[in-house]
Amino acid sequence: MLVHSRAGRWAAWAFFAVLFLPLFALPLLVVVAASFATHWSGAFPSGPTTAHYAAAVQGESLEALVTSLVTAVTASLLALTAGTWAALAGAALGRRARRVLDALFMLPVAVPSVVVGLAVLVAFSKPPLLLNGTSTIVVLAHTILVTAFAHQSVSAAIRRLDPVYEQAAASLGARPSYVLWRVRLPLLLPSLTAAAGLCFALSMGELSATMMLYPPDWLPLPVRIFTATDRGSLFSGSAVAVVLMATTLLVLLAVSRVRTRASYR
Repeated sequence: MLVHSRAGRWAAWAFFAVLFLPLFALPLLVVVAASFATHWSGAFPSGPTTAHYAAAVQGESLEALVTSLVTAVTASLLALTAGTWAALAGAALGRRARRVLDALFMLPVAVPSVVVGLAVLVAFSKPPLLLNGTSTIVVLAHTILVTAFAHQSVSAAIRRLDPVYEQAAASLGARPSYVLWRVRLPLLLPSLTAAAGLCFALSMGELSATMMLYPPDWLPLPVRIFTATDRGSLFSGSAVAVVLMATTLLVLLAVSRVRTRASYR
């Protein structure tokens, strides 16, 4: 830690605990506790059961989880491809042009996601490109919302790259395409995996735009959690929320292992 004295370290840890417990840990613990309960009329839940989890990993909830995974993986790959390509192209631009490019990519993040959902709905509800009522429009909206984070992560990594490696490869006669695939992208691999994990996590939890766009046969898990709690099924909705959190964390841990190996390489 940056605090060297023992008293200062204890004070910093105490301040961290005071902020972390009520703001982050306690809400998650409440959701986990509710997922095992059948009643909650006092200070603590009662009627412990695992029936909510049995229902959360089968039937419609399992289909919604698969839908969320497919949507998040597809949107993350598309966002990573578009964001990386734009970051590589933007690295060759001047400072002003780069700022304009960054602003364009950050625009979907600067407005509420429900506005992005409405814009996609209006844009693709009429020919020649009619996507309303399909799963494609949901994936497209998620891609638009998360591409900014992929672009910013890769752009920051490109600015930190040492150009010596690329210059050395070019001086040995390597073509630009070879330098890109065998030198530049491998050096960016840790940042690419980190950006992919961030895009995946954001897509898995996206709700506002999805509520405006999802068709009946493409129901992501956050929408199912919302509909369950809106009907008053708080405990079953909590179990589905825990499944969503656990799945997202497992995927992020796997991505973290890939990132660590890429960093060592």
